[in-house]
Amino acid sequence: MDSGEIEKSKILITVEIIEYVPNSVVIKTILKKSTGNISVMSFDSGEGLTEKTSPFDTFAQIIEGDAEIVINGTSNKLKTGQSIVIPAHALNYIKPNGRFKMISTIIKSGYE
Repeated sequence: MDSGEIEKSKILITVEIIEYVPNSVVIKTILKKSTGNISVMSFDSGEGLTEKTSPFDTFAQIIEGDAEIVINGTSNKLKTGQSIVIPAHALNYIKPNGRFKMISTIIKSGYE
């Protein structure tokens, strides 16, 4: 598939879309559009995302394991099935607590 997206009109088990890779963060695109994207991510133990900001709101949903998502200096500990909205322009980073997988949904519309 040239777009890098997963196959459409097919039933998926979200947590099985992506596997763990030793010492890595792996990102697989589910949908990518000009108005936003949805990705599934796997994080090996000790791997996370560095501190950053985004001009868009991001919905982060843990689908396996648990992690700490720090937003503007406030720690949020999430476990499987929990989610949080990271506001646009908020300084944030993700720290693992062992291996975990998450879905990241970014909505770009409404930010002209």
